[in-house]
Amino acid sequence: MEEIKMIVDGTVTTPLGFTAVAHAAGLKKENQLDLALVVSESDCSCAAMFTKNQVVAAPVIVDRETLAQNSSRLHAVVINSKNANACTGEPGLANARATQKIAANALDCQPNQVLVLSTGVIGVQLPMGKLEAGIVAGAKGLSRENGRLAAEAIMTTDTHPKHLAVQVELPGGPVTIGGMAKGSGMIHPNMATMLSVLTTDAAVAPDLLDGLLRMAVNRSFNRISIDGDTSTNDTILLLANGVSGTAVTDPESIAQFGTALNQLCTQLAHMIVRDGEGATKFVEIQVAGAQSEADAHQIANTVATSPLVKTAFAGSDANWGRLLMAAGRAGVAFDQTKINLWIGVQQPDELQLVANGTPTEYQEMDAAAVFAEPEFKILLDLGSGGGGTAVVWTTDLSHEYVSINTDYRT
Repeated sequence: MEEIKMIVDGTVTTPLGFTAVAHAAGLKKENQLDLALVVSESDCSCAAMFTKNQVVAAPVIVDRETLAQNSSRLHAVVINSKNANACTGEPGLANARATQKIAANALDCQPNQVLVLSTGVIGVQLPMGKLEAGIVAGAKGLSRENGRLAAEAIMTTDTHPKHLAVQVELPGGPVTIGGMAKGSGMIHPNMATMLSVLTTDAAVAPDLLDGLLRMAVNRSFNRISIDGDTSTNDTILLLANGVSGTAVTDPESIAQFGTALNQLCTQLAHMIVRDGEGATKFVEIQVAGAQSEADAHQIANTVATSPLVKTAFAGSDANWGRLLMAAGRAGVAFDQTKINLWIGVQQPDELQLVANGTPTEYQEMDAAAVFAEPEFKILLDLGSGGGGTAVVWTTDLSHEYVSINTDYRT
């Protein structure tokens, strides 16, 4: 097994050849950081995944267009918070493209070597004067030391920055993968996460990078849900600059790099769930015994997004009937008389609540104690004999979530 080192304080600038800057451009109040640049010293291969929402932000449209033209010579990413530049029409598209040009001029590269990301309030035009001044000023302060501040600058309702890096020893030498993510509400990805930028100093061809990213995302960011809403801006980028001198080409390197990328994405995805708006619980939902992985995922997702299930989590109420109700409306056929249900804190099968569709003689106080924990696991076995399994991570739905989103624009 390859040696993968988790660098807890790692960031997007931990991989060789990447710098960043965070700047207070005036989009947020009280001189808060609201603009970040991530820049590579060398051209990058790039892979990306975007929201499947039919209503998409201008940066998503512009980045799709850019990557269709150029996926092997990317140089920089510009990210602003506070303003999503979504539902802003032609002016919004013009502003996103102008942002590319402003950054290209400041960084001495071409506009199609710059990707743009935005997050924040929908339906408001970007204050381009502030943004331009921030980019020009920020480009003068690029440093490898600014990775954590960049993760802070992209936050919206997040309570803390989310960043991490991993290092893996490949046959050709060590490579590092770093990343940052933001997300706390409007979290139910159907491609990736809200915003995430991943970087690596490995040399990876764009097509291979794309396949590795999709595999990692489908095991991590696509397995989380906070409130069931898929954003207009969801984007994840993976940039590879090759500065380490180690190429990912042979089967062993591809497998090892993929494993490290999966671990990084899973940890970042967990950070998003743990920081969910108003969340007091981190819940892992496992579904087994389905006819296919897709069926298992569909059931787990339905349970994870059920308001009745999530409010039961919030109230520490082991009302397992809501779990079965949600599973039953997922649109997947199964025999309810074969269902087995367990819950646990350390392991998901510590306490069995249902056996072959019938309640066991468990003690209610024992079940309530599990649901009262800040983190616990649920295992639902459909008993069909199939090998389909899936895991989804979710939160409770608390009064605080409603309060945060009631006051979001004020």
